[in-house]
Amino acid sequence: MSYTTSFYHIVLRTYRSGLTINEEHEEELYAYILGIAKNLNCKIYRIGGMPDHVHIFVSLPSSLSLAAFVQRVKTDSSKWLKTNPNFPRFRGWGHEYAGFSYSVREKDIIVNYIKRQKEHHKKTEFVKEYRSFIKDNGVDIDERYFLCD
Repeated sequence: MSYTTSFYHIVLRTYRSGLTINEEHEEELYAYILGIAKNLNCKIYRIGGMPDHVHIFVSLPSSLSLAAFVQRVKTDSSKWLKTNPNFPRFRGWGHEYAGFSYSVREKDIIVNYIKRQKEHHKKTEFVKEYRSFIKDNGVDIDERYFLCD
């Protein structure tokens, strides 16, 4: 028996940062992503976002990589969103994503940050938040490819 934990804060943005996640129906999308995660034996602690991006805080089993989880979420939810009449403008997810690991001690901080997305984005635009999120986690940004779809 192995004992592991891996907590990830993931940010997915819509293709070309389009405002395509209808706030009126965003809970449907979050429930769908929750179902994908459950099928992969993952536990989601919080999902939230805005019309152009989604934050997911999740723990993954040791048998599943972050990249594999994100690929499944993006692929499966994209197919569903494109056929759902409640999301008529959705064209897909952006090519890149951000995903960083956190400790169990940071769980409440991340969960509360995601809960406050609507309030947060009254003051901070997504591009600034995304750039800061990446840099604060020690990753250099190659401007040639940043937010290019």
